[in-house]
Amino acid sequence: MFPLVAYAASPDTLDGFLGRVSQYILNPLIGLVFAAAMVYFLWGVFDFIRNNENDTDREEGKKHMLWGIIGMFIMVAVYGIIGIITGTFAPDVRLPR
Repeated sequence: MFPLVAYAASPDTLDGFLGRVSQYILNPLIGLVFAAAMVYFLWGVFDFIRNNENDTDREEGKKHMLWGIIGMFIMVAVYGIIGIITGTFAPDVRLPR
C-alpha cells in the first residue's frame, strides 16, 4: 500500500520488470556461459583422449574437464538462485524448464 501512496511504482510493475530482466537478459546469458563451460569440458575430454601417452598433456585435459564441470555447476546454481529470487519477489514469473 505504501508504494501506491508515495506515487512509486505499483507492485505489478516490479513483477513485470523482474520477469523481463530474467527472460531477456539473465536466461540467455546463463545459457551462453553454460555452453562455453560445456565446450571447455569437451575440449578437456578431447585433450585427455588425444594425449593418452603424454602425462603432462593428460593432466592439462583433466584440468580442463574439472574447470568445465565447476563452471557448469556454478551456472546451474546461479539459475537456481535466480529462480528462488524470482519466486520470492515475483511469484507469477516462472523460469523456463
